Amino acid sequence: MAYKDYYKILGVSKNASEDEIKKAFKKLARKYHPDINRDPGAEDKFKEINEAYTVLSDAEKRKFYDTYGTTAGSGNWQGPPPGQGGFGGFTGNVGDFSDFFQQLFGNMGGRGGFGDLFGETPRQGQRRVGEDLEAELPLGLEDAYRGGEKTISIGSERITVKIPPGVREGQKIRLGGKGRTGGDLYLHIRLQSRPDMRLEGDDLYTVVELPAPIAVLGGKVRVQTLDGPVEMTVPKRTQAGRKLRLSGKGWPRKDKSRGDQYAEIRITIPINPSPEEERLYTELAELLKVR
Repeated sequence: MAYKDYYKILGVSKNASEDEIKKAFKKLARKYHPDINRDPGAEDKFKEINEAYTVLSDAEKRKFYDTYGTTAGSGNWQGPPPGQGGFGGFTGNVGDFSDFFQQLFGNMGGRGGFGDLFGETPRQGQRRVGEDLEAELPLGLEDAYRGGEKTISIGSERITVKIPPGVREGQKIRLGGKGRTGGDLYLHIRLQSRPDMRLEGDDLYTVVELPAPIAVLGGKVRVQTLDGPVEMTVPKRTQAGRKLRLSGKGWPRKDKSRGDQYAEIRITIPINPSPEEERLYTELAELLKVR
């Protein structure tokens, strides 16, 4: 089984800061997200990037990877030394990650460890008496907003989890009796931002690419919201970086109201302008020189 260099996958050094890792992930995720990149292999690349970020963005997982990752990749992995395993907080569906990841993290024992979630047999002398387990449940913004059902895998068992609409980051979902030997399993919600949409508090922020002529003259542009695309009016002389508010299009609140959505303007120019477009831009350039 080949060793996976998560630092190389994200294009960062081994002493990269949390901020550098986050920026690298966002850049690559935006490039390879399946909703944006339709090239063959883009989805697999995105999963690889997400796996690398899952490890390196968590201080505890990163430390464990730095210590034991090379050994796990050698094919002679026997698990960590006694007392070195045992931290939780992993997604409920290990099948979304590579064999290397499963080999490295799937054998970690101890209370709340990854192995507990995926059917690891008890070690000699280890007791299992109704202990609760915890794990992360990653959700896309649309899935968390709409709610519904999501199927996860725990060992060989597939479980359907009911997601309440408008669930929030850090909220817990309890699965009675799905912990260790009759204990409960608590799923911690982890919201996953999209390259073009993120949630801050009750408000959503969406990047909107606006052609330069519409930015100057004003006009209509389609904006993706959690309820589907809407048409937004862009005023004349809109500058890059301006935020246009869509009232009541943000995250649901307990009082049944909603936050707002802000469309962040990004000015675009033609990548491959036609001869007519180049002629018009040339005339504009000459006009600006006169002024």
